[in-house]
Amino acid sequence: MDLKFVYQKMNDSIETEVIPEISSDIVTDIARAEDVLPTVLHILPLEKKPFFPGQVLPIVLDAERWGVALKEIHKSGQGNVGVVFTDGAAVGKVKVKDFRSVGTVCKIHQIEQHDKQFHVVLAGMQRFEITGWVSRKMPFTAKVKYYPELNIRETTEIKAYTTAIVNTIKELLPLNPMYGEELKIFLNYFGTGEPSRLADFGASLTTADARDLQDILETIKLLPRMEKTLVLLQKELEIAQAQTDIRQHIEGEITQHQREMFLREQLKFIQKELGISKDDRESELDTFIERLDGLVVPEHAQLRIDEELDKMAMLERGSPEYTVTRNYLDWLTSVPWGKYTKDSLNLKRAAEILNRDHEGLDEVKERILEFIGVGKMKGEVAGSIMLLVGPPGVGKTSLGRSVANALGREFFRFSLGGMRDEAEIKGHRRTYIGAMPGKFLQALRECKTANPVIMLDEIDKIGASFQGDPASALLEVLDPEQNREFLDHYLDVRVDLSKVLFICTANQLDTIPGPLRDRMEEIRLSGYLAAEKVAIARKHLLPRQLQKVGLKAKGQLRVDTAAIRKITEQYAREAGVRRLEKYLGTISRKAVMKLLKRNKAPVHVTVSNLEEFLGKPVFTGDDRISGVGVVTGFAWTAMGGATLAVEATRSHGFNRGFKLTGQLGDVMKESAEIAYSYVIGNPELLDVDLDFFKDSMIHLHVPAGATPKDGPSAGVTMTSALISLARGKEVKKALAMTGEISLTGQVLPVGGIKEKVIAARRVKIRNLILPEANRGDFEELPGYITKGIKVNFVSHYEQVLKFIF
Repeated sequence: MDLKFVYQKMNDSIETEVIPEISSDIVTDIARAEDVLPTVLHILPLEKKPFFPGQVLPIVLDAERWGVALKEIHKSGQGNVGVVFTDGAAVGKVKVKDFRSVGTVCKIHQIEQHDKQFHVVLAGMQRFEITGWVSRKMPFTAKVKYYPELNIRETTEIKAYTTAIVNTIKELLPLNPMYGEELKIFLNYFGTGEPSRLADFGASLTTADARDLQDILETIKLLPRMEKTLVLLQKELEIAQAQTDIRQHIEGEITQHQREMFLREQLKFIQKELGISKDDRESELDTFIERLDGLVVPEHAQLRIDEELDKMAMLERGSPEYTVTRNYLDWLTSVPWGKYTKDSLNLKRAAEILNRDHEGLDEVKERILEFIGVGKMKGEVAGSIMLLVGPPGVGKTSLGRSVANALGREFFRFSLGGMRDEAEIKGHRRTYIGAMPGKFLQALRECKTANPVIMLDEIDKIGASFQGDPASALLEVLDPEQNREFLDHYLDVRVDLSKVLFICTANQLDTIPGPLRDRMEEIRLSGYLAAEKVAIARKHLLPRQLQKVGLKAKGQLRVDTAAIRKITEQYAREAGVRRLEKYLGTISRKAVMKLLKRNKAPVHVTVSNLEEFLGKPVFTGDDRISGVGVVTGFAWTAMGGATLAVEATRSHGFNRGFKLTGQLGDVMKESAEIAYSYVIGNPELLDVDLDFFKDSMIHLHVPAGATPKDGPSAGVTMTSALISLARGKEVKKALAMTGEISLTGQVLPVGGIKEKVIAARRVKIRNLILPEANRGDFEELPGYITKGIKVNFVSHYEQVLKFIF
């Protein structure tokens, strides 16, 4: 409700139902600023935005909830009430804690009752601050402190802000006529000579966020308040100008569109009269027929196309069926039937492309070259689905693009992450409005070939809902025996996808359904070593970042190799290189700023000045926790391998017990229980004092507590932590271990050996304890990973004791 309406409503003489208990003689005159105001006020909530002094505000209150409060205000004989913003809390459910501390004291000017609601008109007088609550339930009452509007001497700054606010309001007037009405009402009661009122009025004009308006209400000092008001008015002016530009642009577009449509209809009529053009239906039919030239359309698909062409020729253009048929034919004729790209099966060229685009990953490259070599021997690359599994940022997506380049095929990528509708895979049925084929036919249409490389990214993050299970729909697509006759629900015609090369990516295998996983050939990408990251940064990441910011590598920015190595060791230790690339991007941007400020090239980044660009290191040399009862283990995550500290301590001696913390999963909790039982059950073998555990509360913790952890590979580590605690001895430094333990002390094999060894190298741990059953996994690792690492293989925990102290 705008101000003009409120003032008119105050003067209207229409008959309304007045509350009998509240007479109208208390709502006749606007309160003067010098009136004595009570120290205790009834408080009413404002849900949407705060209310300023000098404003007139109509509010609607529920009679059942607020009738008692209005009667008590009437009994006080003053007709004053405080209104306070509740920061979005519903008026009917407001509590004391929802009220902001500063509000506006108002004079009640009119109260009317309509049905079960009170319509109350309030006039703002001055600010107040709540100093304490008298009644914390409805009706709310509080002790208040007032901030009266004082006569402030008009300084040069105040005059300047006043002029700026007035000028901004003048600029707003032509953009929205509502501003003009509210300004007239303001000028009738106040003037530009009252800067405090002007600042409040300017803020109330805007559509700013309620919290910003409350901030202005809470700003008591005049100059800061005028400054904040001017900022909000400037934002309002920008929004209003943008709205005007958009409206003018749309009006111009509509006018131009109408003119073009009129001329186009005239042209069609002239061409038809002269017999030199066809109508739209004939042109579209010819277009569909021309698309099929040079394609090898299967007999069943050609039969369906002919039927739809005949149907379209008989339908009227204005009928709904015509549009459905036209769209269906558009998709049918856009499929590249029998059109294949010739594969480039040159192994030397493929190796060059893979080495050019990726550093390291020798095993993965070798596997891809084997795949291409088999295709060369067979004469075609088909029938195999690759699954690239590895942590984020190790190059899975870019590897798929490199494979497409090596084969000379078109490349299409789409993400399955969060996909919940099987229609994304198999298409919508044509009975639905807006129906369209699934992603695979869209890929064929975009690539214009029937044998592209299609990358299915994030296949481990696919979802399911009441709309279907996309993972089950993929079973047909990724089965070489079934995808020869893939049936899309929209086309309802069999399409051959057997020539398509599918490459899937995932961070972990646990969430991929078993039947779907069985159809794919897994290729693991474990992550990069520090030396590989340095080479990747030098050859790929840094040039890319320099190109983004417009710098030249040698002439304007130089980054030492030692500085890049420090980034990989102390800032970006993850398995991939995404964080490393972000840090290089930060260096590039800061280098640009340095060049613009001092105009002196080149900017040289060294080990000594690296912190000027990136701040303090995230990791330092002494990150590992050490002490009695502390042992370092390994963990495998979707981000790659990582080291994991296990801490054991004696909390107290009041009673015996075993406590676990660190957000451990069920499997990890069982490992801890087995470790505890094994240590207590074999004190002589393990050389521990059983009396230590009799009255001890043992607390086992795995930092960091905010990260959920689970898996079967921490049993040996937990056992070692308990023995270290019982003996009161620290384990060897720079030693880490992994392996599951049984109740009889057998050390069982675990997974992720490669990732865990890489994690050990990353944090400079060179002494490892691994299960004997994982010896083969370790020996299969490349020499550059195992070089300099001493591994002790154990099959029983009794052997572990020989190496940890």
